[in-house]
Order: sequence, then C-alpha cells, then structure tokens
Amino acid sequence: MGFEKGASLLEDLIEKAGGCAVMDGGFATQLESHGASVNFKVWSALCLIRDPHLIKQVHLEYSEAGADILVTSSYQATIPGFLSRGLSLEEGESLLKKSVKLAVEARDKFWDGVGCIPGNSYNRTLVAASIGSYGAYLADGSEYSGCYGPGVNLDKLKDFH
Repeated sequence: MGFEKGASLLEDLIEKAGGCAVMDGGFATQLESHGASVNFKVWSALCLIRDPHLIKQVHLEYSEAGADILVTSSYQATIPGFLSRGLSLEEGESLLKKSVKLAVEARDKFWDGVGCIPGNSYNRTLVAASIGSYGAYLADGSEYSGCYGPGVNLDKLKDFH
C-alpha cells in the first residue's frame, strides 16, 4: 500500500471514529505480562521467533480494548539485528513480514468475532508498521539522543531504513 492510500485510510478512520483514533499500547510490557522475556538486543522481536502466539494474543487484547490501530511487533526488528543473531537475510525479511501477518490475523479474528458494531460505519482496525530508529537497532540508548557515533551519516541512515 502506498503512503497516500495509508494516509487516506487513517483520515477515514479518524472521521468515522468521531475525530480521533486509539492506538495500542506498550507492546513489550504486555508481552512480559504473559511471561515473554524481552531482555535481548532485539527486544520483543525475539517473540517473532520464539513466541509468535503471544504477539497475536497481545494484538487481540488491544483490539478487544478498543484499539483502532495495531502497531506491529517490529520496532527492534531489523535485518542487521537478525543477521547478528545468525539468521539469513531471507529469514530476517520473513520475520518482518510475519510481524505484519500476526497483527492482521489478530485484527481479522477480532472483527470476525464481533462483526460490525452498531453505530459504527467502519469495522476494521488499521495495522501500522513499527519502524525503530537506527539507535534502536544499536540498543545502546542512542535512540533517545540521536548521537550514533562517527561514520553514521545521512547516507548510512537512508540505507539502513
């Protein structure tokens, strides 16, 4: 989907929802409440490998709580991060796609179960990709400062994203 179509879907959602949209909440915190360990360099992205059912469960819980937008479990999921864990490029790309698939599956399961809510002319939650900063990939706190060290120029950041 192109940016323009995504923006249009969001604008339609906000209009139909009465002027605002509710996003899901702290993903890693919810995963931890279900027993997932996220104390790794790739944070909750490790659950894409070890516990995908928990990711889907958290998305479903946020849908049940009224979220209009589900954010994928991919903030810390990057190709370089997966490569550093010994995964192949194809496996990393597959996991990024899986983060979207799990959110869509949870959204569809929720809406298949409740149908259209009376009074609402929309009945689909949007799924948004969570894309972390270069500093999030480094997992060294630089995501908060933007100070990524020498050699990290605009071209490197463009290539990374």
